[in-house]
Amino acid sequence: MTASYHAPPGGLPPQTGLMTGRAVFTEAYAVIPAGCFSDIVTSALPGWAGTRLWMIARPMTGFSETFSHYVMEVRPGGGSDAPDPEAGAQSVIFVAAGGLALTIRGVTHDLDPGGYAYIPPRAPWSLRVEGAAPARFHWIRKLYVPAPGIPVPEAFVTNEATIPPAPMPDTQGRWATTRFVEPDDLAHDMHVNIVTFQPGGTIPFEETHVMEHGIYVLEGKAVYRLNRDWVEVGPGDYLWLRAFCPQACYAGGPGPFRYLLYKDVNRHAALRGPFSSSV
Repeated sequence: MTASYHAPPGGLPPQTGLMTGRAVFTEAYAVIPAGCFSDIVTSALPGWAGTRLWMIARPMTGFSETFSHYVMEVRPGGGSDAPDPEAGAQSVIFVAAGGLALTIRGVTHDLDPGGYAYIPPRAPWSLRVEGAAPARFHWIRKLYVPAPGIPVPEAFVTNEATIPPAPMPDTQGRWATTRFVEPDDLAHDMHVNIVTFQPGGTIPFEETHVMEHGIYVLEGKAVYRLNRDWVEVGPGDYLWLRAFCPQACYAGGPGPFRYLLYKDVNRHAALRGPFSSSV
């Protein structure tokens, strides 16, 4: 099976279109449907040439506080030699369409659709689009939280096609996760994985936990439980979940339902008060 990766084409809906859709923002989650990725909600970034982006998640007090998620579109000849002003930020790049040249610590890697790169904090990097077509990719950023006695992760580059999905136990392969980082590698404090459900696959309980989520649907369709609501989702939709938002899923077919998933992991809860070490 050839993997499919939805990438927003931009543009504007016609004046004859109906404005009522599935977009919603609640105290526990947000749904940004694919149709919201229009030209008028893009932005530019300092230091990036020939680039526009959809900023679909950023830290918000009282909601989701740990990460940002950009969907980037870089035109041929565009890119950046100083992409991120946050020295302590770590990044994941995941390519959905086109190709790009990513240089980390002086080593250049060519990434095509399905390409995945982890960039540790304070690692010098740059990105260029040298081909004839724009590159569209996800850029997920999180401030790295160091842990005593644990080294900062090394940079790496891979492609989804080279990593066999790991089935969840007792699901007969209907629910599997492509893991780019081993779950017990405590050097990493975030995971960005790809989750795949075959038709009929489910999350068969209300999954409720402290980890925040960003979920971008790469292909297929499903009904997704968010807090107390069922929402129908499909390619290009984005689900943004705060900590402890209950979730479940039913993949209805006819093909696989796949999404790119962010979550924060492997660190103590930060405490603040009169005995905090930061006081």
